[in-house]
Amino acid sequence: MARRTGPAGAPTLGSAPARAHLAGMPPSPELFDREAVRRQRDRAAATVDQVGDILRDAAERLLDRLDDTTRRFTRALDVGGRGVVAPLLRARGIATVACDLSAAMAKLSPPPRVVLDEEWLPFGAGSFDLIVASLSLHWVNDLPGTLIQLRRSLAPDGLLLASLPAQGSLAELRTALTDAEAALSGGAAPRMAPLPDLRACADLLQRAGYALPVADMEEILLLYRNPADILTDLRAAGEANALRERSRTTPHRLLFPAALAALPMDGDRVAVRLRLAMLTGWAPA
Repeated sequence: MARRTGPAGAPTLGSAPARAHLAGMPPSPELFDREAVRRQRDRAAATVDQVGDILRDAAERLLDRLDDTTRRFTRALDVGGRGVVAPLLRARGIATVACDLSAAMAKLSPPPRVVLDEEWLPFGAGSFDLIVASLSLHWVNDLPGTLIQLRRSLAPDGLLLASLPAQGSLAELRTALTDAEAALSGGAAPRMAPLPDLRACADLLQRAGYALPVADMEEILLLYRNPADILTDLRAAGEANALRERSRTTPHRLLFPAALAALPMDGDRVAVRLRLAMLTGWAPA
């Protein structure tokens, strides 16, 4: 691979309906199977090094925004950094706590580290002056609620840096899978999560109470000699399908070969694009 940068019943405690009920808000839909997300990240802890260069590129692009401010940070939280983000923060002289939904993935970062659910954060108000969530919040059901909790964990004038796959990310693979399954089976099961556009990301920050919210786009072009390596990389990163309504049946044996064969070429390689929404927001003073 080459990469070019260029009750029924009452809601249970910790569920999105429970958090919404406690906050006096309508419940968020349970779009994602959080237990499946945890299992996939547990398995991916042994393989995530295979995509370390992609994760590091995304994290470095996000952390570049620290160079645009004169504010100096001393206490950071790395949310789901897969062993990549915490070392980058510590190299900048920032004391960092790493956390992850998966215990196995959390162990990839040096201590201190915490195993937690991003939808139910245990930190007190003002615990950090910097929070970084690099490609780690897109499997959260109650994203507005999580962003609010992260803001409350920031000290006044603290900074949130977050990145999310945005609309258009892996669009080539999404289209190829849908078209191939429709041709083979007459319909298409949900195989990839819906993604927000840039305006929705900025609105999320504003709704969550961040000051000076900014959302901008970064794009990473990935080139593969073997198209099947795209699916291998997604599994290695813990990014397999975790939709609650995903199909549990075995897909048609020709689905993935047909979809991969339809991907666009860049010279002699298959090309897919990661479109990343980079979010910046400050905790109000």
